[in-house]
Amino acid sequence: MDQDQKKADQKKATIQDIADTAKVSKSTVSRVLNDTTPVNKQKREAVLAAMKRLNFQPNLFARGLAGGRSMTVGILTQNIGSPFYDAVNQGLIRCLVGTNYSPIFVDGQWHEDVGESSLRVLLGRQVDGVIVVGGNMSAESLIALQSRTNLIVVAREVQGLEGKCIFIDNVQAAYDATKYLIEAGHRKIAHITGIPTHQDAIRRFKGYKQALVDANIEVDEDLVIEGSFDSRSGVIAVESLLASQKTFTALFCASDSIAFGARLALYNRGIRVPDDISLVGFDDQPQSAYVTPPLTTVRQPAHELGEAAANAMLKMIEKKPFEFPSFSAKLVFRESVARRIGSF
Repeated sequence: MDQDQKKADQKKATIQDIADTAKVSKSTVSRVLNDTTPVNKQKREAVLAAMKRLNFQPNLFARGLAGGRSMTVGILTQNIGSPFYDAVNQGLIRCLVGTNYSPIFVDGQWHEDVGESSLRVLLGRQVDGVIVVGGNMSAESLIALQSRTNLIVVAREVQGLEGKCIFIDNVQAAYDATKYLIEAGHRKIAHITGIPTHQDAIRRFKGYKQALVDANIEVDEDLVIEGSFDSRSGVIAVESLLASQKTFTALFCASDSIAFGARLALYNRGIRVPDDISLVGFDDQPQSAYVTPPLTTVRQPAHELGEAAANAMLKMIEKKPFEFPSFSAKLVFRESVARRIGSF
């Protein structure tokens, strides 16, 4: 290859360059790029070979705008760094790979006002749709949002957005976790909640209470301690429980992160899990199987939720019908729960 050819190849290639190299018309190159109408196999291969030789990268954004799209999907995630929501996001990314759509992530940071400002950023980028992962945005704001763009909500149920939300039944999942502790002989079951205003926390607390009521166990509000889904709140909550000198033999935590903190606080006080206190978490984070002892917890199908949401969004953008698959949580039995004898 001579020096002039090298310089030509190093320049940003244009459609005309590709046409000249492939010895076809610009319209043929355009048809190959946009995949709009059939192109002779030999000519198509010549165009693709020319694109590769010239290192041509199609401008998907410009091409999308020409068709009235930005070729981007906005993802407003509740909290970047949260293991569960990051797993949902990985499912979203995995589904979008190989499509012409790229995700744009913004962080809601658990706060409604931050979520609102982050949402304005996405809409300003003219995204073709928004996937909201968890979050504390009001139902009214989300319902208003669906009139402005394609909308899917993951890991949250919103009245008024039926058919656009994909979630698991947090009430039933928490009920099953608490019932398991009851069936293991525990009657004094403490609960560390998530953020009190968060729908997940509210629903998990509801399931916890209902399991106690159905077992004819009085709900002791002194055994319910406010947390915030993170490990630090688990430490603080256990310290508060121990300081109150309230008796409890089991602890149901609204997240695995809370359970990790609770486990540390119990260990620091010389309290053994599960010999002295049984412990159950929620989410089934990857490390839950590797703590000491391995944590019994509620597994959410995080990756699958993300993939289903992304698939639905792509169909929504194309104005095609879709249905969400049915998902449910599953209690994962490990070694952090011991049967209590003689509690009844």
